[in-house]
Amino acid sequence: MTLDLWKRCALGVGLLVCLGSHAQAQAQTQDAAAPETENQTARWQITYNGQMHPSFGAAYTGPNSIVPGHERMYTLSATAFLGWRPWQGGELYFNPEMAQGVPFSTNLVGLGGFTNGEITRAAGEAPVFYRQRLFLRQTWNQGGGTEAVESDLNQMAGTVDKNRWVLTLGNFSTLDVFDPNTYAKDPRTQFMNWGNWTYAAYDYAADARGFGWGFAAEWYHDDWVLRFGRMSGPKEPNMLEVDLALARHFGDQVEVEHAHTLGGQPGKVRLLGWRNRAQLANFDDALAWLQAHPGHYADPTALFQVRAGDQWKYGVGLNLEQALSAHTGLFLRLMQADGHTETHAFTEVDGSFSSGVLIKGAAWGREQDSVGVSLMANTLSDARRHFLEAGGTSFFIGDGALRYRPETIFEGYYSWEALKRLWLSLDVQHIQNPAYNADRGPMTVYALRIHTER
Repeated sequence: MTLDLWKRCALGVGLLVCLGSHAQAQAQTQDAAAPETENQTARWQITYNGQMHPSFGAAYTGPNSIVPGHERMYTLSATAFLGWRPWQGGELYFNPEMAQGVPFSTNLVGLGGFTNGEITRAAGEAPVFYRQRLFLRQTWNQGGGTEAVESDLNQMAGTVDKNRWVLTLGNFSTLDVFDPNTYAKDPRTQFMNWGNWTYAAYDYAADARGFGWGFAAEWYHDDWVLRFGRMSGPKEPNMLEVDLALARHFGDQVEVEHAHTLGGQPGKVRLLGWRNRAQLANFDDALAWLQAHPGHYADPTALFQVRAGDQWKYGVGLNLEQALSAHTGLFLRLMQADGHTETHAFTEVDGSFSSGVLIKGAAWGREQDSVGVSLMANTLSDARRHFLEAGGTSFFIGDGALRYRPETIFEGYYSWEALKRLWLSLDVQHIQNPAYNADRGPMTVYALRIHTER
């Protein structure tokens, strides 16, 4: 980054921090008489994530391969989380954000499980400012006793009934509501890999940054939660412009959650089903076009040529979290998608597995520290695999050939609170068969993350 870019970045971060700090001070002053219920909130976060991988072996390199030589990448984001209560049960939130960064190989290619969850928001070294979220959350209490809601990002302190309806409406991420998990959810504070903060095979509808417009409804009753919703996807697969024709093109999801106690420790099981409808290319059609037009194509030409008409895409997943002690928890995610069509909005994975353990630092007297280890495995459908084996190139992957093996990833990290509310994290990810290709890798990625929030 040049000095001029650093100055622009510092100015942008400073503006967001000042905006959040000023509003936070106002909120604290106005709500001093009733600290148990917040009527407005203002918080902010800043995260830097720098990564590098040493050189690794590669029998060949194609148009959408990660460069096998030594590389570095980074992301930087700053976000303000502003909210207030316009009426009883209502909460309105607005998140302006600045992001910048450059991926490995200067483009987001070469993996199913990408190594940095912030990279979806970055689009080069110049800082970019945009509206990340603007949404309304409405709660209708239905009795059954009350429970406390803690103050957090996009969450105001207060109380709600244990039995309730909640509607989220506006501009937000599907993952803000669906697929929660205590131990593997936030790439700014926990695991970094895409396959650890949600199902890698969950091709949830969103723009290129991971957000969209739509609604999500939740029904809480005793130990059960039912969620359902519809979100907008991109007008073109994996692009930024949003398709707001929600009666025709959309992403639907339904999730059922049950809370339980096992061995005296709390846990939750979730079952998620989703379906997308959009203009997508079918891999069988793309393979037929590729075979009818022999030659090397260094872009997804075959997919572009057969992307006509609406297609359905769907999948089902299982999400488990289980506390093993007061300081230790286990998580597991499994998902299978149909895999007949190209990626709509997330990444190139048709079957995903991730499981791991997170241990909180209170176990060794470091309350705000944490350590985590995980193992992931990503697979492709036969249709996508045959297309790539024939030399096809899709949006994120395409080595020019393919000796197929599942992509397996180990991730481990330690997060250390160096100063109050400032965390430094060291992370390592070892990737076997990057982009499902046994002729490339293995590769190892090392990361340093700096995160602060107020």
